[in-house]
Amino acid sequence: MKTSYLVLVSAGALALASCGKKTTVDNTTMTTTNTEMTTASTSPVVTPAAGQTFANTAAASDAFEIATSKMALNSSSSTAIKKYAQKMIDAHTESTAKLTMAVSGLTPPIAPDATLTAAQQQTVDGLKGKTGAEFNRAYIDAQTTGHQQTLDALKAYAASGDLPALKTFATNLVPTVTAHLNMAKGLKA
Repeated sequence: MKTSYLVLVSAGALALASCGKKTTVDNTTMTTTNTEMTTASTSPVVTPAAGQTFANTAAASDAFEIATSKMALNSSSSTAIKKYAQKMIDAHTESTAKLTMAVSGLTPPIAPDATLTAAQQQTVDGLKGKTGAEFNRAYIDAQTTGHQQTLDALKAYAASGDLPALKTFATNLVPTVTAHLNMAKGLKA
C-alpha cells in the first residue's frame, strides 16, 4: 500500500513538472508555483542577463584603460608610451560613448557599470608609486593583458550574445581592440 502511494505521489510530481511548474524550497516552507511567478516567502537571487554582464565588462574595461593610461601620462618616462596612453584615453572614451549609445533604448534597460574588477583594481593599485622603466614594464603588461581579455570578451559576445545592438557593438570593436593589443605588444619599456 505504501509503495503504491509513493508511486502515485511521484507520478503526480512528474506531471506537475511537465506542466511548467516547479517546486521551490526555502528554510521554512515548501511551495509549488508557476515558473512565471515568484514566491513571496523567498527573495530570488537575480543574476544579470548576459547583455548586462557584457555591458559591465566593456564599461569596466574602458574605465581600466583610461585610468591606467592617465597614470602613464604622469609616470612614464617614455614618449612612445605617453603617445600610446593618450590614444588609449581617446579611444576608450569614444568606446564608452558607443556603448552608451548601443544600450540606449533597450528594454529592459541596461546601465553599464564601470566598476573595476578586483584584478583590475589590484593592477591599478600596483602601478601607483612606480616610475620610469619599472612603471613602463608594468603598464605594458597591464595593457597587453587588459586588451587580450577585452578582445576575448568581445569575440565571445559577438558570436553568441543575446542582444543585437550589443552584438553589433562588440563586432565593430574587435578590430580596434586587436590594433590596441598589437600596439601594446610592440611597446618597449
